[in-house]
Amino acid sequence: MTRDASAHEKPHRRTDLLKIGLPVAALIIAALGCQALASPSPPMSPTASPSEARPMEPPGVIDEEDGVVPDGTTVFDTDVPAVTRLEPALLAALRRAATDAEDDGVQAFRVTSGWRSEDYQQQLLDEAVDRYGSEEEAAKWVATPETSAHVSADAVDIEGSDATAWLSRNGSAYGLCQTYANEPWHYELRFEAAAHGCPAMYDNPAQDPRTQR
Repeated sequence: MTRDASAHEKPHRRTDLLKIGLPVAALIIAALGCQALASPSPPMSPTASPSEARPMEPPGVIDEEDGVVPDGTTVFDTDVPAVTRLEPALLAALRRAATDAEDDGVQAFRVTSGWRSEDYQQQLLDEAVDRYGSEEEAAKWVATPETSAHVSADAVDIEGSDATAWLSRNGSAYGLCQTYANEPWHYELRFEAAAHGCPAMYDNPAQDPRTQR
């Protein structure tokens, strides 16, 4: 073979290798792509660095830690935040009154609402707007998180006509007063009530100067 013939053969060999190599590379790329589709990476938090990659947290849920009250809760419960996070003087007055009410045949005061977080109060307000059709009407039943006596831990809602009737007759002796005429279940502590009786009620929360701040 002459030098000229040998020189003409080399390009043909490189071309043959390329023809063989390209399909093999394509197969490898396709296999890697399938593997990536089969094992997707979890979504990252927008603020997470690659080293902190983790699944996104679900939205917050309103639960007992926000003041949701389990059925059957009484003023004597010691593990329900809606009760235990009430202002201590209010809780003590409720427990004294409930103990004396039991002597009159009234079962332990059942609580339907006590302390609430701001998030829980906002949820209740949003639901009231949907129910009553406007913020103005909703304000007659639910205060804002900034003005609610429940958020400040100064109010409790008592369930049962027997308990609320007993409190209507005797609550002032313990400083426990119904605050709003349209909410016979809503009680707050008024220290002066033992000596002077409970103050006049507002027709509804919207008339309370404290809710208009």
